[in-house]
Amino acid sequence: MKKLTTKIASAALVAAMASAPAYAEQGVTDTEVLIGSNNDLSGPFAAFGAPATKAAQLVFDEVNEAGGIHGRKIRFVVEDHAYQMPKAIQGMNKLINGDKVFAMLLSLGTPMNIAAFKLQDAKNIPNVSPLSAARQMAEPFSPLHYAGTATYYEQIRVGVKYLAEQKGVGNVCAMYLPTDFGKDIKEGAESISAETDGLTYVTETTHKPDDADFVGALQKLSAEGCEIVALALGVRQAITVSGTAKKLGLSGMSFINSSAGFHTVMAKVPGGVTEGMYAAAGWADLLSRMDKPEVQKFFARYTEATGEQLPGSGALLGHSAAETLVKALEAAGPDLNAKSFQMGMESLNYEDVVSGNTVTYSATDHQGADEVVISVIKDGNWMELARQ
Repeated sequence: MKKLTTKIASAALVAAMASAPAYAEQGVTDTEVLIGSNNDLSGPFAAFGAPATKAAQLVFDEVNEAGGIHGRKIRFVVEDHAYQMPKAIQGMNKLINGDKVFAMLLSLGTPMNIAAFKLQDAKNIPNVSPLSAARQMAEPFSPLHYAGTATYYEQIRVGVKYLAEQKGVGNVCAMYLPTDFGKDIKEGAESISAETDGLTYVTETTHKPDDADFVGALQKLSAEGCEIVALALGVRQAITVSGTAKKLGLSGMSFINSSAGFHTVMAKVPGGVTEGMYAAAGWADLLSRMDKPEVQKFFARYTEATGEQLPGSGALLGHSAAETLVKALEAAGPDLNAKSFQMGMESLNYEDVVSGNTVTYSATDHQGADEVVISVIKDGNWMELARQ
């Protein structure tokens, strides 16, 4: 949900930037534009980061093979922080001060992106489609920050209310990493519970990124009468939670992920371990739209290039983010700098068939897609239930 106050407050900032003189940006030459990504290729969210960067590179390869954009080839430099803050700081410094990138794309992690903003903003470096749907990715408004989808906070609010209405239950809880990402999920569950008759936020458990045993946590939630549990965990952790709950016989407990847990691999776990798990995300699952020629083309190109059998959600997000960047670079024109790039981004309004959503940016709104898509795992696939 867009915040009108944010849009109004941003007007003065946009106007001020419009009057600022253009100047040569780092990472841009007559023949090249350098794009960076500070990502998780080996940590708890590698299931998103690794395929996302592969898919983005495929888009850039296709663009470069066709001659580039306004005569410039795109060079994509990726650093692996493994979802560890010290490594993220090192990677950020290398990309910004060493490689001297023009823009950041698909950088993963809420705390990592927030920490990077101060340095990126000081260097006039746009941050595009981060692999985080935290509110801070686009709020408060900044001419340099471009979020990809609806926020974790809004996703969980929509998802929890939908489940409560469909199942006729009212006790809401959360299991989360105590990071900015996790707090968004917790606060989303808390706020919708406080605002909705019949809903009560009951309790919560917090976890470390490497936690693998959730028996005690689930027993606590069960004892407190939790019926809907909002998750803000790593992909493997969410799978373990679902399997553990089944072993404990907690059939009356429904688990809902944000987009951080809406991954194709979640549905493909053998033995029905994740069957019945829910997600509220900013896009639709790829396999549910294989009748679309654009989706078929992406599927074939990714699997052929990588040797992977299935492009998961990370690949989908990488493709869509790269397409957004390419469209913005084209719209920015040959005189590329942060201001012309901003104007290019703010001119975008198109249907993203691969992601199944509508992407729109403007001078007062830097969140690309607004839809929240609610899905459930059924028979080994994510099945769309509703969207708001």
